[in-house]
Amino acid sequence: MYIKLIQPKMRKRPMDTDIKTHMSPPLGLYTIANMFRGEHKVSVENENIGRVDFNDRPDIVGISVTVDTFPRAAVIAKKFRRRGIPVVAGGIHITTAIKMIPSGCFDALCVGAAEGTWYDIINDLKKGRLKPVYRCTHRISGKYIVSPAYDMIKKDSYLYCNIIHTSRGCPFRCDFCYNSSGERYYVNRPVDDVIRDIKAVGTRHVMFIDDNFTGNPAWTMEFLKKIKPMKIKWNAAVSIDIAKRPGLLELMKESGCKSLFIGFESINESSLTGVHKVQNRTAEYERAVKIIHSKGIMINASFVFGLDSDTPDVFERTLDWIVRNKIETVTSHILTPYPGTKLYDNMMKSGRIVKTDLSLYNTANVVFRPAGMTPEQLYQGYLWIYKSVYSLPNIIKRMPESADQIVPYLLFNLFYRKFGAFTDLLCKMVTYNRMGWLAEKLSRYL
Repeated sequence: MYIKLIQPKMRKRPMDTDIKTHMSPPLGLYTIANMFRGEHKVSVENENIGRVDFNDRPDIVGISVTVDTFPRAAVIAKKFRRRGIPVVAGGIHITTAIKMIPSGCFDALCVGAAEGTWYDIINDLKKGRLKPVYRCTHRISGKYIVSPAYDMIKKDSYLYCNIIHTSRGCPFRCDFCYNSSGERYYVNRPVDDVIRDIKAVGTRHVMFIDDNFTGNPAWTMEFLKKIKPMKIKWNAAVSIDIAKRPGLLELMKESGCKSLFIGFESINESSLTGVHKVQNRTAEYERAVKIIHSKGIMINASFVFGLDSDTPDVFERTLDWIVRNKIETVTSHILTPYPGTKLYDNMMKSGRIVKTDLSLYNTANVVFRPAGMTPEQLYQGYLWIYKSVYSLPNIIKRMPESADQIVPYLLFNLFYRKFGAFTDLLCKMVTYNRMGWLAEKLSRYL
């Protein structure tokens, strides 16, 4: 049997270059590939890096769907289904918003973990009785999580292939996040399985791409003790309460942590309370930043604009806070009510959602009616803060005090954000993977 797996093309945000679409491979699809390649032929096609071969004759097509790629996924599915090829849609949007998926778009929907659904999908396909919905009805234990097929990845097409999951899900339930869906849960993988993946990616620089790397502190402590002798450098995403765990933070530093992605979301306490971001306390932000910086760890701060307590002055106040605290990198988003979340339900009931084109739901468009400003003020403020954070004067003002952070800091701020178009041109000339390799070497040795 021939299984074809597809990642639909994403819509770039205003500040993105093709570096964004070539950043890293879709691990979910490569996980499914690893589940079946011993018995079946499996291919993975990422429309962000190349074209989908519609002349292919697979026995089944699987498409990974996020909310913003849903319209494109439906078009891809239609082309294959016209030729009698069954199409299964899965991914976070299908799992979170299955009740909102129009009938007739796909032959089957996959809800939940691939390890708990795809074996049944393939078995039923063999018998000619594919069902309309496959739902993972049990909590997948960490030991049953399958590693991605790293050796199948077309490395030249990606900036980084050194990405690894240590867990699934997140222990928190913020109203605006996909994790507020009842279908999702948090589970860690066995430590030895993750270490095998570290060895499989073949580099001493690793990016852990979990929703929350420290969701289970006891597991994280055990894991860090195991990888400390490996002398790797790593990055991860954590919640701000990591600053309240000095022992864990120290072990993170000792085991090679170089930067942390943290969802600050807002400097307005009332904005956070309104969406149940219970783990964040704005009064503690500056102290937390100082503690993390004291360990020589850089911070990638994420902010969401357009929460109900936000007014037009939020952008300038946030910029002042970022510069004053020397936040090394910043990721900004426009509040987006993802279908299936509590935020979406609340906004639908109050009639605040004004755009239903799901391709716009990529946190770079205003699809709802803000409470404290006009849609245009929100959109222009979103563009302004990106431009302001990565202006040359503010890049200089935010320069890290730690000498070994300066090279990676400048690489990101200058070559990814400020002059990203030039860097993207270089990537196309020498391949994205080689540019990623060069950035890693410069960060390590300069």
